[in-house]
Amino acid sequence: LLCAFDRPTMASTTVGVPESLLKKRRTATKNAEARAEAEKAARKARKTKRATIFKKAEQYVKEYRRQERDVNRLHRQAAKAGNFYVPAEPKVAFVIRIRGINGVSPKVRKVLQLFR
Repeated sequence: LLCAFDRPTMASTTVGVPESLLKKRRTATKNAEARAEAEKAARKARKTKRATIFKKAEQYVKEYRRQERDVNRLHRQAAKAGNFYVPAEPKVAFVIRIRGINGVSPKVRKVLQLFR
């Protein structure tokens, strides 16, 4: 006969966790850590990139202000001497060769006529 002391109780039996679930938990924590590290690195890279972009923008503003001041200075010098200042023309030209205008839609045809 079995008495109450011989029976296994709930405290003495351990419920085993399947190995696949343990493996899944380990990989999930590892992936979360890796993702956190990557996010931290990306945040740092973004911060440095923003700083360089800001510096570049400041440099452009400074350059364009200097150019504007130079143009104004040259206008004043020319007016003082009784001359006229003619600003430089743009140095870029787009050249496109089109064989004919006959097979083109009306809107494109009008644009091409305006570009002549």
